[in-house]
Amino acid sequence: MCFSAEASFVATAVLLPLGGAAVARAYTHDRSYLPIAALPVLFGLQQFFEGLVWTGAARSETALVSSASLAYMFFSWLAWPVWVPFATYFLETCQRRYLYLVFAILGGMLGAMQYFPYFGHEGWLITRFLPRAIAYDGRVMFDLIMPRELTYIAYLFVIIAPLLSSSNRRINVFGILISFVVVIVYFFFRYAYISVFCVGGAVVSLYLVHMVFIETPGPRAALSTRAAEADGADGRQSPAI
Repeated sequence: MCFSAEASFVATAVLLPLGGAAVARAYTHDRSYLPIAALPVLFGLQQFFEGLVWTGAARSETALVSSASLAYMFFSWLAWPVWVPFATYFLETCQRRYLYLVFAILGGMLGAMQYFPYFGHEGWLITRFLPRAIAYDGRVMFDLIMPRELTYIAYLFVIIAPLLSSSNRRINVFGILISFVVVIVYFFFRYAYISVFCVGGAVVSLYLVHMVFIETPGPRAALSTRAAEADGADGRQSPAI
């Protein structure tokens, strides 16, 4: 997490096994939930890289700080605006589901234009260590054509809009939780907004583990549901005496 290396590695130790359990559950019960179940795993990996950023600073290893920061920002700029609408797509059954692929493509274009220039422009990604926080600063490509605030609004839109517009009510809840994180970051943690936003996302992604287990019932529950539906059907078809 943004608070310390220990907090980041603890978050990783929590998110990876719980996310792995959700992935396993989705794989064996309903594979349309696989992408959304993988989100806690991805957040866990991001927290691992932030732990390496802290470790590199503690050891005065600038190369480790630089490489781990780039890995961390891969998730921030590319993984979230692509994976979130992509995962939402697989949970939709209505005709507008293909709109979520458009969101994923737009997210990929937006993220790529911000992330890949880091490799060709030294100094565009600056990692600053604050008391109990990390600030990822520097320049992004869209700074050349519009204010940074508009870039962040577009970024948040391609992540949150698919969640709030989904026909799945539990996905809507996840979108509300992410929106709540955005509000908290805006009012209290703007000095380290990227890091704190991703920490908040990692925390609320635990809700997805709960969601996957709720929405993919085990064999006994599925059999009970089918039996109840069959009994209801038999009752409706029984002739009146």
